Amino acid sequence: MRISRTVVAGLASAAIAASGLAGTAIVNHQTPQSAGQDGNSGLRLNQIQMMGSHNSYHRELSAAEQKVQQAQNPGSVDLWYSHASIPAQLEDQNIRTLELDLLPDPDGGLYTYPLIRKLTGQGPLTDPAMAQPGIKIMHIPDFDYNTNCDTFVLCLQQVKSWSDKHPDHVPITINLELKQSDPNVVAAGGVQSPPWDAAALDGVDREIRSVFPEKTLLTADDVRKPGLTLEQSVLTKGWPKLDAVRGQVLFYFDNGGPGAIRDLYLAGKPNLEGRAVFTRGPEGQPDAAITQVNDPRGANQAEIQRLVSKGYLIRTRSDEPLATIRDNETSRVGIALASGAQVVTTDFPVVGMAARYDSDFVAKLPGHTAVRCNPVSAPQWCRGNVAER
Repeated sequence: MRISRTVVAGLASAAIAASGLAGTAIVNHQTPQSAGQDGNSGLRLNQIQMMGSHNSYHRELSAAEQKVQQAQNPGSVDLWYSHASIPAQLEDQNIRTLELDLLPDPDGGLYTYPLIRKLTGQGPLTDPAMAQPGIKIMHIPDFDYNTNCDTFVLCLQQVKSWSDKHPDHVPITINLELKQSDPNVVAAGGVQSPPWDAAALDGVDREIRSVFPEKTLLTADDVRKPGLTLEQSVLTKGWPKLDAVRGQVLFYFDNGGPGAIRDLYLAGKPNLEGRAVFTRGPEGQPDAAITQVNDPRGANQAEIQRLVSKGYLIRTRSDEPLATIRDNETSRVGIALASGAQVVTTDFPVVGMAARYDSDFVAKLPGHTAVRCNPVSAPQWCRGNVAER
């Protein structure tokens, strides 16, 4: 969310009360016949479909802080959603893809006293980890700071702990969005985050590898074939077989296309040699393997199906936080699932999360399952759910 400069002065005002949203929607799916465990042994990673959570770390702010948010920008109501802890999402909500927003903090302590806490008469954050050097997790510094895990390493440790207890899970994919401070919030008195320079990007790899041993990471080096680019490898030789990568974790950057972050990360490593994270390389580029088409509606559905059929991994979204509820636009779930995108992310993975807004909206795979055969890329013999032994 971009904070408007014309209303940023309103940050000091908390005069607007929060209001609820009305509307109901239930998305009903029929459960397909489950495919047998043995029958799925030949499946590849790109031939499945799973649900993910959008901004998996996100927790909304207090009522007093929400009034400040809404006073400066009425659209801030779209920030009023909260996810369960990461272990609960993996264990109880059938989530297999997470999204984390990263902010550099090489010296530590940069984000310990958010501006909105000062404006509401609160003290600094008390988690000792926030004062230590290392990457922090946050949506908008100073303005939408609350999380269910404050640091990148802590979030990863929670994933690792769950994974160790469930070694047969399909690879957990983790979408990393590299964030910086909103300049208008900085102008109002917020902090300026450091740039994502080469050292900071190396820090992303380093923190990932401080938690996950190489054998638990699925990287470009594991996918790329000798003499081929990463893109050529996934399009002509295919992704690894699912049974060979169970229990692993795959990271990819949300930030895509030509630009400083991707260029710096690829410098001297055009095929992500030695890197821990996949990039969003444009189609036809050596690093192209994973990308996003966030809105699956209209012509985008056919585009997703085309990319999936070629061999790319695609992420799309089945809803937008609260806008889906407010607009009662629930058809996007079915469109997203039918697109064949391997990852479909939602803010409402279980019934009850939208109930506070008088809605029963939920976005999930058919049946109570975490993984199913991909409707576009799976072979004909694969139908229904995919077992996690």
